[in-house]
Amino acid sequence: MPLAQRVLGDMYDFAVNTLNFTLQEFHKMFLVSGMAHQFEIGNSTYVAGKNGCEVARCVVEKCCGYEPEEEDFMFLDKSPEYWTGWALAYYQWKSGLDFRRINGCVPIEQIRGMYDTLHEADISRFVTIMDEKCLCKQENSQLKRLRMYAKLSQRMLSEKSDVPLRQIQLFEQGQRDIAKTQAVTLVRLSQALNCSCEDLLRK
Repeated sequence: MPLAQRVLGDMYDFAVNTLNFTLQEFHKMFLVSGMAHQFEIGNSTYVAGKNGCEVARCVVEKCCGYEPEEEDFMFLDKSPEYWTGWALAYYQWKSGLDFRRINGCVPIEQIRGMYDTLHEADISRFVTIMDEKCLCKQENSQLKRLRMYAKLSQRMLSEKSDVPLRQIQLFEQGQRDIAKTQAVTLVRLSQALNCSCEDLLRK
């Protein structure tokens, strides 16, 4: 994990301070390039086999069609962008949430905005704040909205759909992605809630 944190830290630092992308635009590129998924699954080709500058080049090449020619440059004095990537990598690993879901709860600019107050604090403080923000967003998950509209408790939905209670809880808490579950689970939930599978997948 410390290696992945350094790689993402250097990646954001290089992208913003050397390649002159804004943090927001580069983060969007990171999410859509497929590179975020490689870090989520711990692909050693990227986590251990490349430095942050090389990963940033891969992201730009995939999204923009060219590979930046700027030389690798990793500042000794770590920037707010470095801390943003470093902290984000740790939280993704700690929470198990994917980067896209984290961004939906706490946009990258908000994480960058925590730098002044948290960059010298223990990382556990950052995790606590992120957990609170993500839980607040996840409480309004689509599954929960549909369940409450149907006037069903989680247990009632479990019994009616034959989907384990714990699985429903994980879906609603955002700890398991309902879009990646088995089709039979989606069908059972949609039938129990009298909605379509597509309704369950809406954000």
